[in-house]
Amino acid sequence: MDLKLILQIVGTVLGLLYLWLEYKADIRLWIVGLVMPVVHGVLYFKSGLYADCSMQLYYVLAGVYGLTVWHRKSKSETNKTPLEIGHTPLKRIPVLIAACAAVHAVIYLVLVRFTDSTVPFWDSMTTALCIVAYWMLSQKYIEQWLVWLAVDMITAGLYIYKGIPITGGLYMLYCVLAVVGYRRWLKMARKSL
Repeated sequence: MDLKLILQIVGTVLGLLYLWLEYKADIRLWIVGLVMPVVHGVLYFKSGLYADCSMQLYYVLAGVYGLTVWHRKSKSETNKTPLEIGHTPLKRIPVLIAACAAVHAVIYLVLVRFTDSTVPFWDSMTTALCIVAYWMLSQKYIEQWLVWLAVDMITAGLYIYKGIPITGGLYMLYCVLAVVGYRRWLKMARKSL
């Protein structure tokens, strides 16, 4: 079997497990999120998606951060207010948009100047959006699902274009699951009020 095919299958299984755990707001999502980047990193490098490949290092670091934040906040004896699902504060939205735009611009310039990427704009855009979405997930902001929906829609087309259709199909499924996850987190937030 072709290495890219094996990586796509393993990455798809890990991705579905990760998303199911995220949907449930289960802390174990961060453990899967530490393994999955290795598989995807190799796949993306082999496919010439260099920003997505380098993004996997960020996912490992953000996974450690997310696990630490969720674990610390879930210990009620050490912190009287566990981290709860909630909406993104309005004052953070302009900062998140600006951060996303800045990261997109920097990654785009790096891809154009230092790689042979054939899709630098889209590769850098999805990477910047992922950085923002992952941080929002670590804070349990409901709107992280909407950012992921945008990422998933763009990524599905990008991966099909780059010849990794199984992973592209996974991202099409992610689109549906992002909508379902958004609705579930809204309900969970209402119940905690």
